[in-house]
Amino acid sequence: MTPLLLASTSRYRRELLERLGLPLQTARPEVDETPAPGEAPRAVAVRLAQAKAEAVARLHPGHWVIGSDQVAELNGAALGKPGTVEGAQSQLAAMSGQVVDFHTAVSLVRDGEVLAACDRTRVHFRTLDHAEIVRYVAAEQPLDCAGSFKCEGLGITLFEAIENRDPTALIGLPLIAVSQLLRQAGYTLP
Repeated sequence: MTPLLLASTSRYRRELLERLGLPLQTARPEVDETPAPGEAPRAVAVRLAQAKAEAVARLHPGHWVIGSDQVAELNGAALGKPGTVEGAQSQLAAMSGQVVDFHTAVSLVRDGEVLAACDRTRVHFRTLDHAEIVRYVAAEQPLDCAGSFKCEGLGITLFEAIENRDPTALIGLPLIAVSQLLRQAGYTLP
């Protein structure tokens, strides 16, 4: 079987995809991730997931390529990866006591054929005080995570509730949707 290609260097996505037990390789997609003016957060995630998969698929004809992207949305505005401690603290302060939607899109592409899905996870944040935000960011350093937390770690303590259909989506790759797309593409999964 031709190895599946993951158009990402994210260790989180790779670890999730490895759970399916398929031969897997990764490749860095060269894609401009700048949102278009007025582009909705969900639309950004969907567009970038497909663009990433297509960028790698062009270099690997005949291979199925998975691209994924996640965009957090707070009051209609997109939140990206914070990049800095100050950015993470600021994002968490803004999300304190709020409901935030996380749009996690996935696209499976091969030679112009596209299969796609997008999962929405709704996170209800507790009211957080400054000291606990500082402690949390220092403990987990979630600087490369949309929304500035790791739900698979201590980030779970920041929430009142999570509403979703796929718990892996919030980590970065909706494995329920990925499994459905892979079966459509002809892969045999356990």
